[in-house]
Amino acid sequence: MPRVKETGRKMLFIIAVVSVYLASVISTADSSYVAAVYEHKVILNPDPRTPMSRHEALQHMQKNLDIYEEQAARAAQQGAQILVFPEDGIHGFNFTRSSIAAYLETIPNPQEESWNPCTEPERHNNTEVHNHIFRFCDGKKTLIVFDWALLSSGSQGSWPIYSVGCNMPYSHNMSLCLNLIIFDYVCDSKVLQRLSCMARRNNLYLVANMPDLQPCPLKTSPTSTCPPDGRWQFNTNVAFRSDGLLVARYHKHNLYFEASCDTPPEPEIITFDTPFAGKFGLFICFDILFHDPTVLLVQRGVRQLIFPTAWMNQLPLLDSIQFQQAFSLGANVTLLAVNIRNDRLIMTGSGIYTPFSATYHHARKGDPEGRLLVARVPVLEPLEVKQSAAKEVEAGGGESTISVATDSGYCYQDSCDDPPPPSYPTFISSMMYDTFTFVLLNETQGDIKVCNGTFCCRLQYRWLLQDHKELYAFGAFAGTHTVNGRYALQVCAVVRCAGLDRSSCGQEVEEAESKMDFLLEGNFDTKYVYPSILTSRMFLEQPESLEKAADMRVTMKHSNTKGGLVTACLYGRMYHLDNE
Repeated sequence: MPRVKETGRKMLFIIAVVSVYLASVISTADSSYVAAVYEHKVILNPDPRTPMSRHEALQHMQKNLDIYEEQAARAAQQGAQILVFPEDGIHGFNFTRSSIAAYLETIPNPQEESWNPCTEPERHNNTEVHNHIFRFCDGKKTLIVFDWALLSSGSQGSWPIYSVGCNMPYSHNMSLCLNLIIFDYVCDSKVLQRLSCMARRNNLYLVANMPDLQPCPLKTSPTSTCPPDGRWQFNTNVAFRSDGLLVARYHKHNLYFEASCDTPPEPEIITFDTPFAGKFGLFICFDILFHDPTVLLVQRGVRQLIFPTAWMNQLPLLDSIQFQQAFSLGANVTLLAVNIRNDRLIMTGSGIYTPFSATYHHARKGDPEGRLLVARVPVLEPLEVKQSAAKEVEAGGGESTISVATDSGYCYQDSCDDPPPPSYPTFISSMMYDTFTFVLLNETQGDIKVCNGTFCCRLQYRWLLQDHKELYAFGAFAGTHTVNGRYALQVCAVVRCAGLDRSSCGQEVEEAESKMDFLLEGNFDTKYVYPSILTSRMFLEQPESLEKAADMRVTMKHSNTKGGLVTACLYGRMYHLDNE
């Protein structure tokens, strides 16, 4: 079976094939840049639910930042102009709202002020006053002091209160110590400073993820209500220019079981400009499955997207690299995606994706713990520019139809007059907690239609290599996914079943031997459809052709599969039905 060769213990795979969008994505022949992402095995806090001092938190974070320093230097040596680190890569995860406090830094808004933490480290370490909240530093921490006379007229909430000069937690029934209430917050900007200097030292743009503390109410949303403890805590991307200037701050909007963080009052659409590739947009992990802010960025013409994530892989439809490439293809964008590495939580999978190429890594047990990926990628034209020359609209939508000739002799739809596909016995099986309607693929070739409610999918297939120890099924689903998140879907998928019993169809499988030529089609009620082909041992393959018609019919065709087929999928997102 043809495979990409593995060099040593490396698993760096590069796909470079003709894209359905090739004619329209590159602005000039020489317009390209070098991007890098680093999949990091984060050094975790062994007891994240127990509060610690700022000194202890910094000691922990410096261990991860030391690795970042090494990788930034390696990326720079390979010519990288932009480097992206993963979500939670500096501090880890599984904190409570109170136990993450020592890890927080207050990140100023680059849209409101220009600040270089490397060259001006003391600017945000001084006393500040916000609505009777007095912040000052003792060199190790920030003490936020509230005047008791002001607070006594309002609700105290459930704040973590400590009194001046007292080492014990303050109780409302105890006498006040110096008539003040003290809150223990972080004062310094040591993580911001180190990231800024990292970018400056290596002369590259740098994006990292860290937790942010903001005063309440937010300046950008003065009407927003405050959390009960009187502060905002955000999962945050920060971006630095090659001289260390802080150029972007993005607060994650779609949280995934993150008790330590708040959802911003409004979705933030955050971009920053570079001299080598124009505009980049920022979002984080679970955001990729939702309209805001991800699709909004693409609708506004942003073609380079940055995606730090801490993604737990779930086959057969949502493995990290599988959906990263699917989003790049469906949205017609470049995606710089970087995951953390944690084998226990099945976290791995990072890549640099364009609509016609992919450089990616998916670790297996025994692989080295971290992986730096570096690739030269073309600059994509903003959508507004491209629309003047070609029919193309926002993420996942529009008309982009390419006819690709095939010499296989198999009769694909629209290349000959096929009769309507015959009916086949269907069965119901759960796949990723959703109830799919399936048909088994028992013939050497076939033309099959399967419907889930009024949503229908069609598959024309021919086996090139059929291992009779493997069972395959073709399924459709239309409905709202409600487990570990709520989002509306329309999905057409070919999957290898875990066993030879149809009840195993939809379960997780990583390896396969069988290969097929196929045409997969769905009559979608959404423009937002993300295609993927995943083959044995976590290899990606680029569709031979992808057609998106004005009536929202999407057709993916592929032949001469290099690896055994694990999943072929058209993953449609019905964003407009998410809240129904």
